[in-house]
Amino acid sequence: MFSDDRQTHRRVFIEAWRKAGAGEPLQPLEAQIVEILRLHPEYHDHLRDPDGVLDRDWLPEGGETNPFLHLGLHLAVLEQVGLDRPTGVRKLYRRLIESTGDVHEADHIIMECLAETLWRTSQDGKPFNEKAYLKCIRRSGGGTRPRDH
Repeated sequence: MFSDDRQTHRRVFIEAWRKAGAGEPLQPLEAQIVEILRLHPEYHDHLRDPDGVLDRDWLPEGGETNPFLHLGLHLAVLEQVGLDRPTGVRKLYRRLIESTGDVHEADHIIMECLAETLWRTSQDGKPFNEKAYLKCIRRSGGGTRPRDH
């Protein structure tokens, strides 16, 4: 899964989806991938067409979303929350879930902050700025008090 080769990375998602469809046993990471994929039916056709997606570029300039980047960000958020790394992300995540009432929406809010922080890191050539990342999550609703139910 952790490869610089995008084809290898993409094959992990494709294979997990194939195995789930065939009723084959899944490794823990594959099970996480399948759960995320179930939330994204718009990507299912891509996963059934490995030849068409292994080398494809999705260009944001054309309004396209790279499904593998999107799914990878979901996995990154799961790992960060599970490890509470950076420290405090788990608490902010729980606040987002409480304030939005939707785990998937909370994931997407954090993913936007993660993508923004990673982009800034690549542009600035500096290490990942955990404080800026957490600040972005707070600013996006992770610092708000839970709504009354």
